[in-house]
Amino acid sequence: MPSDNILLEVKHLKKFFPVRKGVLRRVVAQVKAVDDVDMYIKEGETLGLVGESGCGKTTAGRTILRLIEPTGGEILFRSKKLAAAGEEYRIVNIATASRRALKALRRDMQIIFQDPYSSLNPRMTVGSIVGEPLLVHGISRGSEREDRVRELLGAVGLKPDHMKRYPHEFSGGQRQRIGIARALALDPQLIVADEPVSALDVSIQAQVLNLLEDLQGEFGLTYLFIAHDLSVVRHISDRVAVMYLGKIVELVETEQLFTNPRHPYTEALMSAVPVPDPDYKVERILLEGDVPSPVNPPSGCYFHPRCRYAKEICSQELPLYRDLGGEHFVTCHFADALRLQPVRTG
Repeated sequence: MPSDNILLEVKHLKKFFPVRKGVLRRVVAQVKAVDDVDMYIKEGETLGLVGESGCGKTTAGRTILRLIEPTGGEILFRSKKLAAAGEEYRIVNIATASRRALKALRRDMQIIFQDPYSSLNPRMTVGSIVGEPLLVHGISRGSEREDRVRELLGAVGLKPDHMKRYPHEFSGGQRQRIGIARALALDPQLIVADEPVSALDVSIQAQVLNLLEDLQGEFGLTYLFIAHDLSVVRHISDRVAVMYLGKIVELVETEQLFTNPRHPYTEALMSAVPVPDPDYKVERILLEGDVPSPVNPPSGCYFHPRCRYAKEICSQELPLYRDLGGEHFVTCHFADALRLQPVRTG
């Protein structure tokens, strides 16, 4: 791993979904949802993962947790709960971990789902939902589990008497708080937050984001925060990874991304963010054409058919994922030469 404070490192991660046709259901193509992704998350930080719909953000997050089986690559996780006697931590490759090891790793890694309505079982009470991880892992039972559930509900701003209610009795924001409490039940190190506020009203979004930040400090959490709203990502993230067609095209500290973008796709994304100032004129960058199919991505740089800076080499050679210095990673042939304009976002 790059340094001692790296909690999770992803190397050449791939997830391809087969396309089958005919009576025999033969594989005729592959949907390259996640294609050779490299990134790492430092302990205690929030890494934002952004990109337009269909770029592979959610698939990447679920593959990292192995809710979806990876096609290839390594997912190295520094687990404290799996450490043996005398060890501070143990590095585990999630991609090849056994079922037994994977169950133990679930205590270290949890997920907050995007939809607060479909992610909660309508036939279970809130107490059963939040306490289920404790029951599955045999951590606590009876009154001890009930005490833990009350504690978790209090941590997310809910009342102890909410334990006996059902999900349909709560608003969307309250349901998401229940999902957050469930994710905290096993005292995890890493939480993948899969667009946790996109289904909520704007006023509720701010409350949930502030709650996530408070919980991060209180419980020492590390977040992979998946979103498509750059304003939200700028508010909560320490670093941001920009994804396009299954690949990471830029990864750097948040403010550096907004003040000094080095990939044309990042520049175009930021130009689409609304600015709350009627006197400020935004130069909107309109990308030509549609997003290419992940079944048959273009040759060379995947972004070159829509890039206004593209040259001949862009259609012929795939650019390397490289560090420009200061942990600013970019996938672009001309990242050193281009002078892209930062876009005001607030």
